[in-house]
Amino acid sequence: MTEQEIVGVGPAFARYLGRYRDVFRQDRTAAHFDTYCRGLLSDLPRKSIEPIALASGTTVRTLQLFVTTSVWSYDESRTRLHRFVADTLADLPTDPVGTVGVIDETSSRKWGDHTPGVQRQYLGCVGKVDNGIVTVHVGVTKGTFRTLLDADLFLPESWDVDRARCQAAGIPDTVRHHPKWRLALDQLLRANTNGITFDWLTFDEGYGAAVPLLTVLGVMGQRFVVKSRRISPSGTRPGAPPGGPTSG
Repeated sequence: MTEQEIVGVGPAFARYLGRYRDVFRQDRTAAHFDTYCRGLLSDLPRKSIEPIALASGTTVRTLQLFVTTSVWSYDESRTRLHRFVADTLADLPTDPVGTVGVIDETSSRKWGDHTPGVQRQYLGCVGKVDNGIVTVHVGVTKGTFRTLLDADLFLPESWDVDRARCQAAGIPDTVRHHPKWRLALDQLLRANTNGITFDWLTFDEGYGAAVPLLTVLGVMGQRFVVKSRRISPSGTRPGAPPGGPTSG
Protein backbone atom coordinates (compact mmCIF):
# COMPACT_ATOMS: atom_id res chain seq x y z
CA MET A 1 0.00 0.00 0.00
CA THR A 2 1.13 3.55 -0.68
CA GLU A 3 1.38 6.13 2.08
CA GLN A 4 -1.76 7.80 0.73
CA GLU A 5 -3.68 4.51 0.84
CA ILE A 6 -2.55 3.88 4.41
CA VAL A 7 -3.72 7.37 5.39
CA GLY A 8 -7.06 6.62 3.73
CA VAL A 9 -7.69 3.60 5.95
CA GLY A 10 -6.06 5.32 8.92
CA PRO A 11 -9.06 5.64 11.28
CA ALA A 12 -10.28 2.07 10.65
CA PHE A 13 -6.75 0.69 10.93
CA ALA A 14 -6.16 2.61 14.16
CA ARG A 15 -9.35 1.14 15.63
CA TYR A 16 -8.24 -2.34 14.64
CA LEU A 17 -4.79 -1.94 16.20
CA GLY A 18 -6.45 -0.49 19.28
CA ARG A 19 -7.86 -3.94 20.02
CA TYR A 20 -4.35 -5.06 20.93
CA ARG A 21 -2.88 -2.05 22.72
CA ASP A 22 -3.39 -3.36 26.24
CA VAL A 23 -1.62 -6.66 25.56
CA PHE A 24 1.56 -4.59 25.83
CA ARG A 25 2.82 -3.55 29.23
CA GLN A 26 3.72 -0.01 28.16
CA ASP A 27 1.97 2.55 25.96
CA ARG A 28 5.20 3.44 24.16
CA THR A 29 5.63 -0.22 23.24
CA ALA A 30 2.13 -0.21 21.76
CA ALA A 31 3.10 2.88 19.74
CA HIS A 32 6.02 0.94 18.21
CA PHE A 33 3.54 -1.82 17.39
CA ASP A 34 1.54 0.71 15.36
CA THR A 35 4.70 1.86 13.57
CA TYR A 36 5.77 -1.67 12.73
CA CYS A 37 2.35 -2.73 11.42
CA ARG A 38 2.05 0.35 9.22
CA GLY A 39 5.51 -0.38 7.86
CA LEU A 40 4.48 -3.92 6.94
CA LEU A 41 1.53 -2.51 4.98
CA SER A 42 3.64 0.09 3.20
CA ASP A 43 5.11 -0.05 -0.29
CA LEU A 44 8.69 -0.10 0.98
CA PRO A 45 10.86 -2.35 -1.23
CA ARG A 46 12.24 -4.07 1.89
CA LYS A 47 10.05 -4.45 4.96
CA SER A 48 12.71 -5.25 7.52
CA ILE A 49 13.39 -3.29 10.70
CA GLU A 50 15.81 -0.71 9.32
CA PRO A 51 13.78 0.63 6.36
CA ILE A 52 10.56 0.66 8.42
CA ALA A 53 12.27 2.59 11.21
CA LEU A 54 13.90 5.10 8.88
CA ALA A 55 10.68 5.71 6.95
CA SER A 56 8.74 6.36 10.17
CA GLY A 57 11.34 8.56 11.84
CA THR A 58 11.99 5.99 14.57
CA THR A 59 15.54 5.10 15.56
CA VAL A 60 16.53 1.70 14.18
CA ARG A 61 17.74 0.42 17.55
CA THR A 62 14.43 1.31 19.19
CA LEU A 63 12.40 -0.68 16.68
CA GLN A 64 14.87 -3.58 16.89
CA LEU A 65 14.38 -3.72 20.66
CA PHE A 66 10.61 -3.65 20.20
CA VAL A 67 10.71 -6.72 17.97
CA THR A 68 13.25 -8.69 20.00
CA THR A 69 12.66 -7.83 23.67
CA SER A 70 9.21 -6.28 24.13
CA VAL A 71 6.97 -8.05 26.64
CA TRP A 72 3.47 -8.78 25.39
CA SER A 73 0.90 -11.55 25.51
CA TYR A 74 1.00 -13.59 22.32
CA ASP A 75 -1.78 -15.91 23.50
CA GLU A 76 -4.13 -13.03 24.30
CA SER A 77 -3.37 -11.33 20.97
CA ARG A 78 -4.17 -14.53 19.10
CA THR A 79 -7.42 -15.00 21.01
CA ARG A 80 -8.52 -11.46 20.16
CA LEU A 81 -7.63 -12.00 16.52
CA HIS A 82 -9.67 -15.21 16.43
CA ARG A 83 -12.71 -13.55 17.97
CA PHE A 84 -12.47 -10.61 15.58
CA VAL A 85 -12.24 -12.97 12.60
CA ALA A 86 -15.14 -15.08 13.92
CA ASP A 87 -17.34 -11.96 14.09
CA THR A 88 -16.17 -10.86 10.63
CA LEU A 89 -16.92 -14.25 9.06
CA ALA A 90 -20.40 -14.26 10.59
CA ASP A 91 -21.16 -10.88 9.00
CA LEU A 92 -19.97 -11.85 5.50
CA PRO A 93 -22.49 -12.82 2.80
CA THR A 94 -23.15 -16.51 2.34
CA ASP A 95 -20.64 -18.05 -0.05
CA PRO A 96 -21.34 -21.21 -2.12
CA VAL A 97 -18.03 -22.74 -1.07
CA GLY A 98 -18.43 -21.74 2.56
CA THR A 99 -15.71 -21.01 5.09
CA VAL A 100 -12.50 -22.78 4.12
CA GLY A 101 -9.58 -23.40 6.46
CA VAL A 102 -6.13 -23.77 4.92
CA ILE A 103 -3.22 -25.63 6.51
CA ASP A 104 0.11 -24.68 5.00
CA GLU A 105 3.67 -23.89 5.90
CA THR A 106 6.22 -21.24 5.07
CA SER A 107 9.95 -21.73 4.79
CA SER A 108 12.89 -19.38 4.60
CA ARG A 109 16.52 -20.02 3.75
CA LYS A 110 19.00 -19.06 6.43
CA TRP A 111 22.77 -18.95 6.65
CA GLY A 112 24.52 -20.03 9.82
CA ASP A 113 23.15 -21.99 12.76
CA HIS A 114 21.87 -19.41 15.27
CA THR A 115 18.37 -18.67 13.96
CA PRO A 116 15.83 -20.58 16.10
CA GLY A 117 14.86 -23.86 14.44
CA VAL A 118 17.36 -23.64 11.61
CA GLN A 119 18.78 -26.82 10.13
CA ARG A 120 19.02 -28.62 6.81
CA GLN A 121 15.47 -29.66 5.98
CA TYR A 122 13.03 -29.55 3.09
CA LEU A 123 12.18 -25.94 2.23
CA GLY A 124 9.21 -25.33 -0.03
CA CYS A 125 10.58 -21.90 -0.97
CA VAL A 126 13.42 -23.55 -2.91
CA GLY A 127 11.85 -26.97 -3.52
CA LYS A 128 14.69 -28.95 -1.98
CA VAL A 129 16.58 -29.70 1.22
CA ASP A 130 18.53 -26.64 2.31
CA ASN A 131 19.51 -24.74 5.44
CA GLY A 132 16.52 -22.84 6.80
CA ILE A 133 13.47 -22.67 9.03
CA VAL A 134 9.86 -23.80 8.63
CA THR A 135 6.72 -22.37 10.20
CA VAL A 136 3.27 -23.98 10.19
CA HIS A 137 0.14 -21.88 9.64
CA VAL A 138 -3.63 -22.08 9.53
CA GLY A 139 -5.54 -19.52 7.48
CA VAL A 140 -9.16 -18.98 6.54
CA THR A 141 -10.96 -17.74 3.46
CA LYS A 142 -14.58 -16.94 2.69
CA GLY A 143 -15.47 -15.26 -0.57
CA THR A 144 -12.88 -12.52 -1.09
CA PHE A 145 -11.96 -12.40 2.61
CA ARG A 146 -8.81 -14.19 3.71
CA THR A 147 -6.43 -13.99 6.64
CA LEU A 148 -3.96 -16.01 8.67
CA LEU A 149 -5.13 -17.24 12.05
CA ASP A 150 -2.12 -18.82 13.70
CA ALA A 151 1.54 -19.71 13.30
CA ASP A 152 4.10 -21.92 15.02
CA LEU A 153 7.79 -22.47 14.48
CA PHE A 154 8.59 -26.07 13.61
CA LEU A 155 11.31 -26.97 16.11
CA PRO A 156 13.42 -29.87 14.78
CA GLU A 157 14.36 -32.72 17.11
CA SER A 158 18.02 -31.69 16.89
CA TRP A 159 17.07 -28.44 18.62
CA ASP A 160 14.67 -29.98 21.11
CA VAL A 161 17.32 -32.26 22.60
CA ASP A 162 19.76 -29.36 23.00
CA ARG A 163 18.01 -27.13 25.54
CA ALA A 164 21.16 -25.05 26.10
CA ARG A 165 21.08 -24.11 22.42
CA CYS A 166 17.38 -23.31 22.71
CA GLN A 167 17.98 -21.11 25.73
CA ALA A 168 20.75 -19.23 23.93
CA ALA A 169 18.36 -18.61 21.01
CA GLY A 170 15.57 -17.39 23.30
CA ILE A 171 13.37 -20.47 22.86
CA PRO A 172 11.44 -21.17 26.09
CA ASP A 173 11.24 -24.66 27.57
CA THR A 174 7.53 -24.75 26.73
CA VAL A 175 8.37 -24.86 23.01
CA ARG A 176 9.20 -28.46 22.09
CA HIS A 177 9.47 -30.59 18.99
CA HIS A 178 6.12 -31.70 17.57
CA PRO A 179 5.29 -33.12 14.13
CA LYS A 180 3.99 -30.48 11.76
CA TRP A 181 0.57 -32.12 11.61
CA ARG A 182 0.28 -31.81 15.40
CA LEU A 183 1.12 -28.10 15.26
CA ALA A 184 -1.59 -27.65 12.63
CA LEU A 185 -4.13 -29.64 14.63
CA ASP A 186 -3.47 -27.60 17.77
CA GLN A 187 -4.00 -24.43 15.74
CA LEU A 188 -7.31 -25.74 14.39
CA LEU A 189 -8.50 -26.62 17.88
CA ARG A 190 -7.57 -23.17 19.19
CA ALA A 191 -9.50 -21.52 16.37
CA ASN A 192 -12.53 -23.74 17.08
CA THR A 193 -12.36 -22.86 20.77
CA ASN A 194 -12.44 -19.17 19.89
CA GLY A 195 -15.50 -19.46 17.68
CA ILE A 196 -14.08 -20.14 14.21
CA THR A 197 -15.50 -23.17 12.39
CA PHE A 198 -14.74 -24.41 8.90
CA ASP A 199 -17.05 -25.90 6.31
CA TRP A 200 -13.97 -27.38 4.67
CA LEU A 201 -10.29 -27.80 5.35
CA THR A 202 -7.66 -28.10 2.65
CA PHE A 203 -4.01 -29.13 2.86
CA ASP A 204 -1.33 -30.79 0.76
CA GLU A 205 -0.02 -34.33 0.73
CA GLY A 206 2.55 -33.62 3.43
CA TYR A 207 -0.31 -33.30 5.90
CA GLY A 208 -2.54 -35.71 3.99
CA ALA A 209 -0.05 -38.47 4.77
CA ALA A 210 -0.46 -37.89 8.52
CA VAL A 211 -2.98 -40.58 9.43
CA PRO A 212 -3.38 -39.32 13.04
CA LEU A 213 -4.45 -35.90 11.73
CA LEU A 214 -6.97 -37.41 9.32
CA THR A 215 -8.30 -39.68 12.04
CA VAL A 216 -8.93 -36.79 14.44
CA LEU A 217 -10.60 -34.75 11.70
CA GLY A 218 -12.84 -37.73 10.98
CA VAL A 219 -13.83 -38.00 14.64
CA MET A 220 -14.57 -34.26 14.66
CA GLY A 221 -16.76 -34.64 11.59
CA GLN A 222 -14.61 -32.05 9.83
CA ARG A 223 -14.84 -32.22 6.03
CA PHE A 224 -11.59 -31.80 4.15
CA VAL A 225 -10.02 -31.86 0.71
CA VAL A 226 -6.51 -33.26 0.67
CA LYS A 227 -3.95 -33.90 -2.00
CA SER A 228 -2.67 -37.40 -1.37
CA ARG A 229 -0.93 -40.17 -3.24
CA ARG A 230 -2.91 -42.91 -1.52
CA ILE A 231 -6.61 -43.68 -1.78
CA SER A 232 -8.24 -46.49 0.14
CA PRO A 233 -10.29 -49.11 -1.75
CA SER A 234 -13.47 -47.27 -0.74
CA GLY A 235 -12.20 -44.11 -2.42
CA THR A 236 -11.93 -42.12 0.81
CA ARG A 237 -8.99 -40.99 2.86
CA PRO A 238 -8.24 -42.75 6.13
CA GLY A 239 -10.09 -40.78 8.78
CA ALA A 240 -12.29 -38.87 6.33
CA PRO A 241 -15.87 -38.47 7.55
CA PRO A 242 -18.46 -40.62 5.74
CA GLY A 243 -19.24 -39.06 2.41
CA GLY A 244 -16.37 -36.62 2.87
CA PRO A 245 -14.48 -35.29 -0.15
CA THR A 246 -11.23 -36.64 -1.45
CA SER A 247 -8.74 -35.42 -3.97
CA GLY A 248 -6.10 -37.32 -5.87
